[in-house]
Amino acid sequence: MPTDLPFSINTGSTEPIYRQLIEQVRRRIASGQLSAGQEIPSVRELAQTLAVHPMTISKAFSLLEAEGLLERRRGLSMVVAAQHTQAKSSASRVELLRPALEKAAAEARQLELPAAQVLKLFQHILNEGEKP
Repeated sequence: MPTDLPFSINTGSTEPIYRQLIEQVRRRIASGQLSAGQEIPSVRELAQTLAVHPMTISKAFSLLEAEGLLERRRGLSMVVAAQHTQAKSSASRVELLRPALEKAAAEARQLELPAAQVLKLFQHILNEGEKP
């Protein structure tokens, strides 16, 4: 796995770890960061790196394989499925982001935060991830 594409988990999240991994792989394939034929770290390697049970990784990989996003190769590591040769359109990628933004918007409304403050926070968080 390239070092610039590490997978990460949030142990404090209510979302199960295997779902976090699935979503990360989906987003990276959609954006073109992972493309057809690119190897995915082995179950054992990723489990050690993330300090999680190998069955958690295996479950995520099996579900991604069932979706047609990953392909299993006997005796070799899994790869991104052949049909994912290019990034999805910007509109398709926005739709992948929409559920997370809807959840954040609902939480902001529940906290009765002003939209301007929430947008400012989002902009700040978004800029934190940009390379200098």
